[in-house]
Amino acid sequence: MSTLLWQKPGVAVDTKIQAFLAGDDVILDREFFLHDIAASAAHAQGLQRVGILSADELAGLERELAMLAEDFRSGAFVLDERFEDGHSAIEARLTERLGDAGRRIHTGRSRNDQVLVATRLWLKEKLERLATLSREIAKVALDRAEAERALPIPGYTHIQRAVLSSGGMWWSGWAEAFIDDAVRARDTLALIDCNPLGTAAGYGVNLALDRDHTTAALGFARLQVSPVYAQLSRGKFELAALEALGSATLDLRRLAWDLSLFTSAEYGFVALPAQYTTGSSIMPNKRNPDVVELMRATHASVAAARTEIEQLLSLPSGYHRDLQSSKGAIFHGFGRGLAALELLPALLANLEWREDRLRAAVDSGMYATDVAVEAAIAGVPFREAYQAAAASTDTAGQGRTPEGSLAARTSPGGAADLRLDTLRARWAALA
Repeated sequence: MSTLLWQKPGVAVDTKIQAFLAGDDVILDREFFLHDIAASAAHAQGLQRVGILSADELAGLERELAMLAEDFRSGAFVLDERFEDGHSAIEARLTERLGDAGRRIHTGRSRNDQVLVATRLWLKEKLERLATLSREIAKVALDRAEAERALPIPGYTHIQRAVLSSGGMWWSGWAEAFIDDAVRARDTLALIDCNPLGTAAGYGVNLALDRDHTTAALGFARLQVSPVYAQLSRGKFELAALEALGSATLDLRRLAWDLSLFTSAEYGFVALPAQYTTGSSIMPNKRNPDVVELMRATHASVAAARTEIEQLLSLPSGYHRDLQSSKGAIFHGFGRGLAALELLPALLANLEWREDRLRAAVDSGMYATDVAVEAAIAGVPFREAYQAAAASTDTAGQGRTPEGSLAARTSPGGAADLRLDTLRARWAALA
């Protein structure tokens, strides 16, 4: 490792203390390294615009930064324990190749400034992917709601058979859920889409940095004006991003629970494609829905990441080293969350309903609500209609069919009035 920028003459660096301070920085910074390189190039442009770098020095830095990015992608350059973190690796490489011009790249910056802008760019990328995946999932659900709108499905409350539902109603529920998840991801992206580059350690620097230029160069929607707020937003924005992700993984967890129940032998409503199941290591008679179960578990990782960052934020204003831990939280939260959501569109597109089992699960009592509502429409006070229907649940289904029950469900959003056009219009607006 090269001499630490902050190392004082005559003070030895304790290896164990330095290892504790560095934590997993080198490993985690591999995830953010390309974003750090991009931000470093924009910062170099800004330094040239205020006279710190010459045009030739800038050209050299841009060339070497582009080469470093390519070497990193190809594996020719490895970010490892030779370096304190990704930022020091960039500076070391530029100094090795360019001498003094490489040493000037850190002018007007702090390592905190570097990680703040790199993780901000990374979060923007992940939120855009979250919005895209949520939209893809919603599209599958919308298409299947249309195709299976009349398929009778038992509806449950309290995990007890309650009333008839339909394929259209089940799918449209998930469609609307993931449309909202896409909206929330886009809204959160708009919140965090502001440039912290040039705020240093939270108090600015005595250079007239061209922050408007770096905002445009890095594709941010606006400048994050206050250096103090740049620090206050660190953790706050990460928390908002994880909350947006958590909206989708919460829906994923509940959807996975449905599939966990519906694929069980006791229900038998759904058959999963073989690639989404695994064999038991000891019981040769069964296949396990492991993919669905691990999808169900995913929200725990997102919630843990959110809790970790929330607990970090019990701090006064200004930069604090505690915030280093926010990198690991967002890496693990988004790593688990997006990986699970990536698998969901194909799973939903390929699952198969077992119609014979669905129809066999419909019992007479599931028509009791229809009986009560029809009596109320005829003028019987609902309390009396309810009590009469409750007393005759064994015969409530006489002369009735699942199709007839669903056709009478005319409340907006119900089986006979799904309003899929409304949902499709909202989905289309996300494009």
